[in-house]
Amino acid sequence: MNWWEQELSGAGYRVYGEQEPARLVLEGSLRLNGMAEYQPLTDWLTQVVTAAPPEVIVDVRQLKFLNSSGINVLSRFVIQVRQTGTIHLRVQCNENIPWQHKSLVNLQRLLPTLQLDFCHES
Repeated sequence: MNWWEQELSGAGYRVYGEQEPARLVLEGSLRLNGMAEYQPLTDWLTQVVTAAPPEVIVDVRQLKFLNSSGINVLSRFVIQVRQTGTIHLRVQCNENIPWQHKSLVNLQRLLPTLQLDFCHES
């Protein structure tokens, strides 16, 4: 199964992909316990990097909460993207969700070419 055909969901969250353009959508509140529970998401993100599309859009505009383990997963994904040297990464963020501005800006330290697009959705 291709990465864009997969969907991960659980209590209060949904993660899915779209092929054209390569887009990952994270919605709800991701409060999984530790890296073991995040392993399916980690594996899925690795599949995206392995597919090596020229650009990947990560849409977190409707992701209300992401715990520290989830932020760690995103950080590792950004590092994988950086190591390819060929993928342009854009993150679509929501200015009205406080954790996003604080945490996602730090991802640019891992990948200076990371493009953050903040919108004002409610």
